[in-house]
Amino acid sequence: MDSQKRTLTKALVWNVIGLISMSVVGYVSTGSMSVGGTMALINTAIGLTMYVAYERVWARIGWGRSPKSG
Repeated sequence: MDSQKRTLTKALVWNVIGLISMSVVGYVSTGSMSVGGTMALINTAIGLTMYVAYERVWARIGWGRSPKSG
């Protein structure tokens, strides 16, 4: 099981990637850096929150895991 620190780090790195790509999509879609950036920030905040919650729920589910050998 991943630690909470690892889960948060993974989520932050993933969301930086998402923030950059969503900023580009927002700018291309609207022609405005301000509107595109705002869209990207809102999307990133929601995505980060949902990703952390999702990962923590799955960390508690044992289904599909191989038993530790040793």
